[in-house]
Amino acid sequence: MNAPARNTRLIKGADGDWEVVIGMEVHAQVTSKSKLFSGASTEFGGAPNSHVSLVDAAMPGMLPVINEECVKQAIRTGLGLNARINLKSVFDRKNYFYPDLPQGYQISQYKSPIVGEGEVIVDLPDGESVTIGIERVHLEQDAGKSLHDQHPSMSFVDLNRSGVALMEIVSKPDLRSPDDAKAYVSKLRSILRYLGTCDGNMEEGSLRADVNVSVRKPGAPLGTRCEIKNVNSIRFIGQAIEYEARRQIDILEDGGRIDQETRLFDPGKGETRSMRSKEEAHDYRYFPDPDLLPLEFDQAYVDALKAHLPELPDEKKTRFISGFGLTPYDAGVLVGERETADFFEAVAKGRDAKIAANWVINELAGRLNKEGRDIASSPVSADQLGTILDLIGEGTISGKIAKDLFEIVWAEGGDPRAIVESRGMKQVTDLGAIEKVVDEILAGNPDKVADAKSNPKAIGWFVGQVMKSSGGKANPQAVNDLLKAKLGL
Repeated sequence: MNAPARNTRLIKGADGDWEVVIGMEVHAQVTSKSKLFSGASTEFGGAPNSHVSLVDAAMPGMLPVINEECVKQAIRTGLGLNARINLKSVFDRKNYFYPDLPQGYQISQYKSPIVGEGEVIVDLPDGESVTIGIERVHLEQDAGKSLHDQHPSMSFVDLNRSGVALMEIVSKPDLRSPDDAKAYVSKLRSILRYLGTCDGNMEEGSLRADVNVSVRKPGAPLGTRCEIKNVNSIRFIGQAIEYEARRQIDILEDGGRIDQETRLFDPGKGETRSMRSKEEAHDYRYFPDPDLLPLEFDQAYVDALKAHLPELPDEKKTRFISGFGLTPYDAGVLVGERETADFFEAVAKGRDAKIAANWVINELAGRLNKEGRDIASSPVSADQLGTILDLIGEGTISGKIAKDLFEIVWAEGGDPRAIVESRGMKQVTDLGAIEKVVDEILAGNPDKVADAKSNPKAIGWFVGQVMKSSGGKANPQAVNDLLKAKLGL
């Protein structure tokens, strides 16, 4: 069943509105030390053909042996997607020729996949949430890699990826815009990372997407789709859909028809180009692999895996909203990456969670983004940030001093308490000392005193001057109270 059209996402054409319909096939490399049917290493970045067993190279007489850890990872993924786990599944041979496919076929799953229908709840940038259906998840082996730029007249083949386990996660055609698609892949990657079933590193090729795009008039039958192969960045996914949808609309409005085909996205030009006509399932001559028995396990096996699943992003978000009183937006930002959520929880423990969230999202994440770092490489630890918040809560430092202290800890490290002591950064709470500064500023600005008495908002200028004169160390609340008393406000 197709998701209903969301009218805000229609594309304007020359002769009216169009709706883009998107389905995705995400290929996620299974987190496992060895390949799906051999013991060869899956480590990224080895010398060409250094992680290849006789099975991966399809030497005569070599037989595949299933890697149980990959099976477990697929089941965990299915459970994380609220999907049906099929207790019996079948491996098939998908027959096609490619130079980096040494067997002449790929071992995959077709009619009987390991995981059936599920769903992903996606939060969109405009605050709306949509449910995207999952059609299936199946296990398959990756192909090798052809290298065309190593020699002027020959192509080289690197089989290090050959036989690496992939989960193909197939969505239903429920996506209706580039933003939908980008948010879906971001959420899917987050779930996989929480589960530990795929590291989600798109730049290393361990998560990549085939994007199926078609357009239609709202309410009309589905149009002819084109598949954009191997898009390896969330930003590129959005750009590819935007270009492809517009390309198809232009063709249809000119009276042409869409040819079902496979296309590639060129990030440099920001456009898709034809690669080959799209194959149908019958073109691959699928049949059950005679070297592999059907894969069977019982419900107890699934239940044991389910019992040890971690708390997933949606569950964590609900807990952050109900338990910590965070806004849905702040909770959503914090649970996007498991490491960020864990960091926040460590900072918030025993402290004001809303203030902790504000510092993690704005000060810390803002600085990390600026420097292109992730939270795992943050120079400021959760303990250090928590101590800074304690110093604010105790009244030892002001919010302004806290930001200066954060910068020192970021650049130099150290115990925030010791830094405050050694550098004389404590907030001045001595009313006598603050009163002296207040009196000097009031005496030196009689015109502004008169203005403040008739316009109470002008008191802000005096607060700023006192804070400036005290080097930001005066207690802002004490300054406000003294000024109001002396101005008769």
